[in-house]
Amino acid sequence: MDGQDDGISRWRRVADGIRASILEEGVTDRLPPETDLAADYGVNRHTVRRAIAALAAEGIVRAERGRGTFVNPVAPRISYPIGARARFSENMMRQSLEPSGRLVGSQKVAADRAMARLLGLAPGAPLHRLDHMAVVDGVPLSRSTSHFSAERFPGIIAAYAQEGSITQALRRCGLADYRRRETRLTAERVSSGDADALSCAGDAIVLVTHAVDVDLEDRPVQAIRTRFLADRMELVFVAPENV
Repeated sequence: MDGQDDGISRWRRVADGIRASILEEGVTDRLPPETDLAADYGVNRHTVRRAIAALAAEGIVRAERGRGTFVNPVAPRISYPIGARARFSENMMRQSLEPSGRLVGSQKVAADRAMARLLGLAPGAPLHRLDHMAVVDGVPLSRSTSHFSAERFPGIIAAYAQEGSITQALRRCGLADYRRRETRLTAERVSSGDADALSCAGDAIVLVTHAVDVDLEDRPVQAIRTRFLADRMELVFVAPENV
């Protein structure tokens, strides 16, 4: 493997291989010694150590001095239903989990053409941008960026800072109910800023949703981009009759 170079670091290939053996092959106790892993993957021990360090940063393994490297119990992913009523707090409480939201930052911006189209506004219209994070039982799960019409929801930032919930903040702003119009899903490597905020490895995978919520008269309410940590969350797309 040391002779291969397709743009993916050798230590990352080793980390991916060890991770697969843990998650797919059911390795649940102690990893083989570094010398054995180096021979199995055709790399040197330094490469193996770097791979193990990356897995330790993800919380998958732990190194115990004088004993070796052990596999940590794998926590089950938290399910998040995606349907016409995408409500983070409600979905978490149904699973007996304690959700909370944290305001990371906010600013007033002008709508570019893409955001204006999503929100049914003219380009240049004033928007409130909210950067916020979802936490469950003290563990950060996702980070989101929401845009709202500043004219329609002038108090949304203060309301979210108080409530820690988009749904409750909108109620404080006079909107009793809304629904999800669409959700688009992609995946990518976590950004450095999100990795720090979510306390995850720098090469972790995030599931990225681009969504638009509308009121019951089909008027756009918010455009939201959310990055979910793939190893902590699973997105469940729910049929309309089951939402």
